[in-house]
Amino acid sequence: MKPNQKFFNKSKLLPVDEFYKTVLYKKNYGYYSTKIPFGEKGDYITSPKISYLFSEMIAIWLVSTWEVFNKPKKFYIVELGPGDGSLTKVLLNTFKKFPKFNSSKKIYLYEKNKILKDLQKKNINNKEIKWLNDLKKLKNGPIIFFGNEFLDAIPIKQFVRKKNLLFEKNYFIDKNFQILKKFKKAQNRDLKIINSYKCLRQLKFIEFPKLGYELLKTISKKVAQLKGCILLIDYGYLKSNNQNTIQSVFKHKKNNPLNNLGKADITSHVNFKLLNEFFKKNNLKTKKTISQSKFLRSLGIIERAEIINKKLLFKDQTNLYLRLKRLLSPNSMGNLFKVNLAYKFKKKDYAGFD
Repeated sequence: MKPNQKFFNKSKLLPVDEFYKTVLYKKNYGYYSTKIPFGEKGDYITSPKISYLFSEMIAIWLVSTWEVFNKPKKFYIVELGPGDGSLTKVLLNTFKKFPKFNSSKKIYLYEKNKILKDLQKKNINNKEIKWLNDLKKLKNGPIIFFGNEFLDAIPIKQFVRKKNLLFEKNYFIDKNFQILKKFKKAQNRDLKIINSYKCLRQLKFIEFPKLGYELLKTISKKVAQLKGCILLIDYGYLKSNNQNTIQSVFKHKKNNPLNNLGKADITSHVNFKLLNEFFKKNNLKTKKTISQSKFLRSLGIIERAEIINKKLLFKDQTNLYLRLKRLLSPNSMGNLFKVNLAYKFKKKDYAGFD
């Protein structure tokens, strides 16, 4: 059996987002349905695995935001796409240093993938944590939604604009199960949605995260209804451009997204200008998107590292420095990764943001 036969029927036309959704999530064959993607033995490493200091800074930010929300007796946190649970595990340990906050917080993990959910439960091993697969069930606030590298993993649509017409990129499988692309006139509802965004109107090539925004719409409603905010950290860009940002990683190396289907990770960069416009359309206020470096530095990650550094052997000091450099350096994750905040609350002073 050729690899493509596991995923697709011959001649069926699939939009880019549906194509990659199948490759990533199809039961028994999809990338996230068959393997653990994280760590040295996987295909990539996320910030919580690079250094626990990243997770500590998120914990500090959450405690600070609880204070912004007037220290409510009940306070709800939802992590979106918790990976292997590394971040939540550090959060729980850090929260113990803040007893009043610790007794107020309720943590939920939003995860639909059974393999990852089982891994999270094993790694976290804490009965306080509850798992969700339906965000509409959340009824209480104030609430914070948090996601690290969450949006980039949700497949996107791609379009080209010719004059006043919009054509959607599709893939189809020929009789030899080879993957070919074809552009088809966009559906009117997609054309209407895309033309409603100012930052997309002048582009000749457009990436639009329709699936991701459907989920964010539910989250936005919850934030507006229950009061709270959503913090997203991801790699992406601040100005709309005409670039194809879909990328793939296989065993920590770049991979053609159409190769190693079901075995390689496939993501895309987040358009933060578009994201902010989306949140404003959904009745949330936004802060200016900032770099990961600025966010972590403002929360005190350098000072925290210096305290820890004094207790370490030289080889461990070097390791700590190298990991910190990876998170903060402009040539690594420091500038590529951005931090975005949307909120619905009477106060607007959030740690890390001007």
